[in-house]
Amino acid sequence: MAVTVENLEKLERKMTLTLPLNTIQSEVNTRLKKLARTVKMDGFRPGKVPMSVVSQRYAYSVHYEVMNDKVGEAFAVAANEAKLRVAGQPRISEKEDAPEGELAFDAIFEVYPEVKIADLANAEVEKVSAEVSDAAIDKTLDILRKQRRTFAQRAADAPAQDGDRVTIDFEGKMDGETFAGGKAEDFQFIVGDGQMLKEFEDAVRGMKSGDSKTFPLDFPADYHGKDVAGKQADFLVTVKKIEAANLPEVNEALAKSLGIADATVEGLRSDIKKNLEREVKFRLLARNKNAVMDALVANAELDLPNASVQAELERLVEGARADLKKRGIKDADKAPIPDDIFRPQAEKRVRLGLVVAELVRANELQAKPEQLKAHIEELAASYEKPQEVVRWYLSDNSRMAEVEAVVIENNVTDFVLGKAKVNEKAITFDELMGQN
Repeated sequence: MAVTVENLEKLERKMTLTLPLNTIQSEVNTRLKKLARTVKMDGFRPGKVPMSVVSQRYAYSVHYEVMNDKVGEAFAVAANEAKLRVAGQPRISEKEDAPEGELAFDAIFEVYPEVKIADLANAEVEKVSAEVSDAAIDKTLDILRKQRRTFAQRAADAPAQDGDRVTIDFEGKMDGETFAGGKAEDFQFIVGDGQMLKEFEDAVRGMKSGDSKTFPLDFPADYHGKDVAGKQADFLVTVKKIEAANLPEVNEALAKSLGIADATVEGLRSDIKKNLEREVKFRLLARNKNAVMDALVANAELDLPNASVQAELERLVEGARADLKKRGIKDADKAPIPDDIFRPQAEKRVRLGLVVAELVRANELQAKPEQLKAHIEELAASYEKPQEVVRWYLSDNSRMAEVEAVVIENNVTDFVLGKAKVNEKAITFDELMGQN
């Protein structure tokens, strides 16, 4: 069929579709006859309902259904003939001035944009690198030791210090009244671990078993308890017990307790280093990937299809509602969440998706089977039974789609880094891990 496409604004287009009335009516009659063979109505045996009765009851809904199907089919054929890449669903409205014996419809829709990517040789990308130092291994060892520490009660006159586990009773009041969550008995925390607010820890540090103290505490404005955030309370604390921490020695026994195959100190440090190097590799890849994607978008020119942005907005809003539901928020599915909150994020995602798709298409950066296999095996390597993890990925199409998306992003990252001006920057392990 001859298809005429009218350009409206930017990516918006309009097509007029026509359908013969007799084609519509013929399909309606066919579906009504098929329906008559199974429909059930009071006073009639199944399959014996007269066509006039079936038509009177169901003609409107069947006609509506046929119209939707036929117009959708006609639009798909027309868009394909015109070689259009349609973004989202068309808005279809019936025209009143259709030729005799026909129905006419206007279809208004958006198309995907032309994506122009500038010469990547002029793009600049900062690529960071980091090494696993002995200090990083020592810090991880300290964490592992703390996870396995034991406690022994201190002497009665020994003051509480960092690393000690204290058992306390406390009561906080505002304007002389105890507030919700402000009172506890036999409450335990480790001094210096940051479990309590700094002012609370400072007050307890130096106290002895049996000591009581009253002190003021200012809750931060961003405190998670909204009822007390930004307010001051008076706390009464009584220390009931102080226990000193005993950390296990770094020796073969510790290595064995951690399940290290080579149960020596050297084997333990080697295993920690291997795990940290794997984590460093993934974090570097993620950070450099983000830098590449930012540079890629900055060097691309395109219009955004509103339909794609709106679809992404809806996904983000639904994701926010699902998160609220997980947190136990009542009626989370009805929570009023303005989509404008997510608009910048939605636009960025759509823009990046279109740019990446164009780069992948133009440079054949699709994920290859051997790349998928290698990536899954690398993900599984840190688990006790890697082959079970590999099977877990291979057994689910949605999981494989996620792996494919990551591999494609890695291909894009390598491609851009191979073209752009790369500024190498070495950072410390702690900087990479966000511990500064």
